[in-house]
Amino acid sequence: MADSPEEIYKSIKKIKIVGLLLGVFTIATVLLSFWELPTHSLNILVGMILATFKAGLVALIFMHLNHESKMIYKILAFTIALAFALFFLFVFSAHDPLVFSGLYDSNQ
Repeated sequence: MADSPEEIYKSIKKIKIVGLLLGVFTIATVLLSFWELPTHSLNILVGMILATFKAGLVALIFMHLNHESKMIYKILAFTIALAFALFFLFVFSAHDPLVFSGLYDSNQ
């Protein structure tokens, strides 16, 4: 971390730049919601990429993950892999015809 006034001023400058970047990407995310890309899925994909980039900036700079040991990155990678696995399980279960066929049919 910062020990001298010069390092503190340098870190304050970095925090201001990251804050400005987060503001710019937040405005881009809001504008993306009004601008329709060729497909709705593409809108969602671009929005998720912007959100992931913003979350990465917050984690690295404001949560000081850029100064952590290698073990933190291994735990974070495992967490991300688990989140993707759960997401894909949800997507696959939504397309399962055995579970959702006639489940909400009002004629029964």
